[in-house]
Amino acid sequence: MADEALFLLLHSEMVAGLYRAAEQGEGENGRCTTKLESMGFRVGQGLIERFTKDTARFKDELDIMKFICKDFWTTVFKKQIDNLRTNHQYLAFTCGLIRGGLSNLGIKSIVTAEVSSMPACKFQVMIQKM
Repeated sequence: MADEALFLLLHSEMVAGLYRAAEQGEGENGRCTTKLESMGFRVGQGLIERFTKDTARFKDELDIMKFICKDFWTTVFKKQIDNLRTNHQYLAFTCGLIRGGLSNLGIKSIVTAEVSSMPACKFQVMIQKM
């Protein structure tokens, strides 16, 4: 329980800090989004290394996506993927988190998010063939 609270506080403070810096003229809003996405990417890579160190190799991309949607997401957010409540500012970090995780599993991808009606959001993962 404490781990979840710490993660949420850290996540909120990262977003607030980056946007506060942009408001004070240290960067622009687009850079904040890029920084959040980059942070998420690196965190996703590290978490995937830790979560998959004792698992068998995945058969294909479908198995990897199932792992990301079920195990990875539930471990990180303590919620099922179809019930995530978030703010649109937080989506850049989360997109990076997913993209970083996939990258470390050998899948190059583009991850985008869309908020059609709050509090729901929809993630789209486009796998790039190498």
